[in-house]
Amino acid sequence: MFFKEEIIPNVSNKFLFILGPSLFMLTALMTGAVVPWGKAFTTEAGNTYSFQITDINIGVLYLFGVVSIGVYGIMIGGWASNNKYALLGAIRASSQMISYEVAMGISVIALIITSGGTLSLSEIVEQQDAGVANVVWQPLGFLIFFICALAETNRAPFDLPECESELVGGYHTEYSSMKLGLFLFAEYINMFISSAIMSAFYFGGYNFPWAHEFYQWIGLQDGSIWISVIGFGAFFTKICIFISVFMWIRWTLPRFRYDQLMHLGWKILLPLSLLNLGITVVVEYFRGNIHF
Repeated sequence: MFFKEEIIPNVSNKFLFILGPSLFMLTALMTGAVVPWGKAFTTEAGNTYSFQITDINIGVLYLFGVVSIGVYGIMIGGWASNNKYALLGAIRASSQMISYEVAMGISVIALIITSGGTLSLSEIVEQQDAGVANVVWQPLGFLIFFICALAETNRAPFDLPECESELVGGYHTEYSSMKLGLFLFAEYINMFISSAIMSAFYFGGYNFPWAHEFYQWIGLQDGSIWISVIGFGAFFTKICIFISVFMWIRWTLPRFRYDQLMHLGWKILLPLSLLNLGITVVVEYFRGNIHF
């Protein structure tokens, strides 16, 4: 797409027209900075390195903040195109993403309570190393998060912002060449990162069943780089499974109507996420992890 002809409409706001896809791609790439891709390992010189760009103690808040900024890229691109189909697609995308972020955020609050109140992704993953995966304690929360992830990434059956039968191409109707590529590639990056976050939050990330017994059986000590590599392979396998599910859903389910999409977000997923949060508080109280 780099070598395709680049067309910028004369009636568009040229600066914002270029800024929209650039911002969308930038925020998509920034989300991967806090994902722990593997265990930390120690070299023979005694230096410890991490398979994570940065481990911040507010990693969950960082993720939601960056994802929220991504909405601006779509909205700016659709408005700057000066095209009614692009503007309608941008409005659809922004309202859809904002609506589903609410239920997603509440489901993650329940997950944070289950994880002892930590907002660090690496700590959430490490806690699943010793015990069971969070999906055992949060099955409803995982289901809500997964449905919201489909809507956040504009994947079918939630691809109303770019449905061809109504809006030609949606918010990227006027885009061509690599600017169109940035919109398309950012969507796939978001799908990849969403799969990684679901794997880390609910399925243990780089941990897998009987991992310690396996490492002992092949003679690996804690801190070995090969443990990090094997853990990364397990993490990547989980991501590929989630991406396969994304693709399977795209080719299986028909697209929702827009009123059905909003009904699902506000009248079904939001009450379910609040119910899940209430159940989580009660369960964690009786487990002794919450004290009033």
